[in-house]
Amino acid sequence: MFFHKKALIAKEVKIDEPNPQFAQLLLEQFGGATGELTAALQYWVQSFHVENEEIKDMLQDIAIEEFSHLEMVGKLIEVHTKNAKQANQEAAFNSSLFAVRGIGPHFLDSQGSAWTAAYLNEGGDVVRDLRANIGAEAGARQTYEALIKLAPDAGTKETLVHLLTREISHTQMFMNALESVGKLTDPFFGNVQPDDTVDIYYNLSTNGTQGGDHRGPWNSDENFRYIADPLKEINKRSVKQ
Repeated sequence: MFFHKKALIAKEVKIDEPNPQFAQLLLEQFGGATGELTAALQYWVQSFHVENEEIKDMLQDIAIEEFSHLEMVGKLIEVHTKNAKQANQEAAFNSSLFAVRGIGPHFLDSQGSAWTAAYLNEGGDVVRDLRANIGAEAGARQTYEALIKLAPDAGTKETLVHLLTREISHTQMFMNALESVGKLTDPFFGNVQPDDTVDIYYNLSTNGTQGGDHRGPWNSDENFRYIADPLKEINKRSVKQ
């Protein structure tokens, strides 16, 4: 059951004057791959797969907040296109997607491509889904940061900063949820046990004479069996087989 209250989840969206060209960029967060519709539907559908009641509740709460963010982005697009002609923005309006589609938001990205369910990333396993969600929030945060840099006025920027902030909050929630099931840093999940190559790092990209290969936690002797010469190792395994 859903109820809609005719009030935005954050403060009212305010702008200095319409800017239809910027509104077209905002479509990226309405009907784009990293947009709020994608996040809302992704988290909502994921919640149906989850048996952990606490994580299910979190996913549904965040999904509804994302629908609220979709409303905020939609309102921002509306006010940036509604009175464009009266604000001497007629030329900008006529050269934008809104000249054909009309004012307000549409399920398009900033380049005019229609939203598609192919953007959704859900797979029926809570660990897999939570990790996908962290990536989704990172993509949205990056898009908002780009939009903030281009924002034409303080009111628009304030709204976008709030939306970016909530992406960071959601990332932390997903990380905490992974930690609660012991999977924040554990790469393994599922029932099929890995084979004996699970701790091998193959040195497949070499620097030649440019100062040697780089080592870090991702290929340290403490965490992995570092194979400096993968071809030799593969040949050795082939002989054993």
